Amino acid sequence: PLFVAETVAGLARGFEAPRQMRMNGLIRENLDGFEDLDNRFTLRGVPHILAMRTSVASRDGPHTGWGGDGAPGDRTLRSFAVGAVIQHFPKTTSRVAGVDFRLPTEEELDALEAFMLSLGRQEDLSLPLALADARATRGQTLFLDNNVARCNVCHFNAGANANPAVFGEGAGNLNFNTGLEDLPDIPSHVLGDPRPPRDDGRNIPGDGTFNTPPLVEAADTPPFFHNNARATLEEAVAFYNSDAFNNSPSGQVGRITLTTEQVNDIAAFLRVLNALENIRQAEAMLTALPTRDDRARATLRLAIEETQDAMEVLSAVNLHADAVANLDAAKQALATALDYRNNAERALAELREARGRILAAQAPAITSGQ
Repeated sequence: PLFVAETVAGLARGFEAPRQMRMNGLIRENLDGFEDLDNRFTLRGVPHILAMRTSVASRDGPHTGWGGDGAPGDRTLRSFAVGAVIQHFPKTTSRVAGVDFRLPTEEELDALEAFMLSLGRQEDLSLPLALADARATRGQTLFLDNNVARCNVCHFNAGANANPAVFGEGAGNLNFNTGLEDLPDIPSHVLGDPRPPRDDGRNIPGDGTFNTPPLVEAADTPPFFHNNARATLEEAVAFYNSDAFNNSPSGQVGRITLTTEQVNDIAAFLRVLNALENIRQAEAMLTALPTRDDRARATLRLAIEETQDAMEVLSAVNLHADAVANLDAAKQALATALDYRNNAERALAELREARGRILAAQAPAITSGQ
């Protein structure tokens, strides 16, 4: 039973926050324990689980949630799955193992871990890329400038790991206090049903920090931040101009002041990265279609979704109309390929053409390993 607070009387109180979930996409979590359900909880957004192979490890141990506290015990992906069952799947809030839920078996945990690690990129990018669009190119320059936007300090190569030149080799995914809880318009506070206590981040008691998500996949997985504080990518980038960030512990290195054009350029760069990753995934699916028809058609449907995401990410701000046309042609070919497998080759050609329009002519293709 998941998302049943409205229909199961025994779970009506202290289990979920239905209005917050349905209106703000926020999920009730008891990261500080289940002893006081009315007063000890958080409301957090749902992070994507793409590229977890590149974004979980850190010198502080595994990070599997927005606060780096998304799993009990050793915080590994296996513990993450166990914690999810205990948090979200009980029949009553007593949460008695074997009565209110069944814990995963070792075999199931192995399978869940393997599946999660298989999703998305298996390696981080190596920036800079040679990009064709002027806005995205300017955005990349700003992103990589450690004295202006400083994005690459915490999101090295647009991933989730800290810059080794700043934080040392092997730092991996780190936690930061960026002042998000100090914003006056956090969705969970505006709706007020229920209004949670201040989210204190990782540990018990919390230290006010939250861990870093990868950015390559950001544009098509809004809203943003651990509390869904910002709805659009451009608003998320602009957050780093805010007093909340600049007065935070992470903002003390030096005030960030970006113009509106610079904010939009950085967002354009991230949109291009996202679209390139969508295209890479769609290409990978089409070049390794399963032989069984039912699995091939399921794979084609996933490729259509990736292609659609790329189109939406670019067209939302009028980026690369030429590439969007190729993507639309690829999508149409894939829709036909649901019945006629050979049309997948035509879709592949259109996807490659779209990628070629986004990357400058001299840029090498992004390989499947990236």
